[in-house]
Amino acid sequence: MLSIQHMPTSLQFNDYDCLPAGDYHLTMDELRSSLLVEGAGDAGWDKSWRAQLVTNLEIVVNQLWQAGVTEIFVDGSFVERRDHPNDIDVYFECELMDIATGRLEERLNEIDPRKSWTWDDERREYDEKTGKRQLPMWFAYHVEAWPDFGQGSTVIHPITGEELTHPELFRITRLGAKPKGIIKIIRK
Repeated sequence: MLSIQHMPTSLQFNDYDCLPAGDYHLTMDELRSSLLVEGAGDAGWDKSWRAQLVTNLEIVVNQLWQAGVTEIFVDGSFVERRDHPNDIDVYFECELMDIATGRLEERLNEIDPRKSWTWDDERREYDEKTGKRQLPMWFAYHVEAWPDFGQGSTVIHPITGEELTHPELFRITRLGAKPKGIIKIIRK
């Protein structure tokens, strides 16, 4: 039987300041030492903030792993050539019943000392800096983590007009809907 080993990927930005289309499989340590934290020589690159975001992301990822979630994907301005992203966007694959029954949220809040896991819009609070209402997890970790069980994301494709799923949304640019790459977090 052949054994498949994980080979770290060298990341680079394309002409529109995103990762080229594809899923880039990285451990947390590889992410921490990647272009997405270290930068590409850009003068304003906020390496210390990006490193803090990865530290926060690792807390969230470890909670998801402890709750039995294994498929975790990272996107947003963090995986773009943007000096100072506000946060890290995440989606993770799970079962509809784990969300519909509240089981996953309950398990995650048993693990999280800040009890920040919820997707209830009523729990959002206004953040002056971003001008948006944010969920508790954003205030706790500057991470937005969304469950994906095949449902729509409520975001409409700018060209087709169809509602996008999280996997579709994360793999295109906000403007122009160009294909882009994302990070899949894997265990060591």
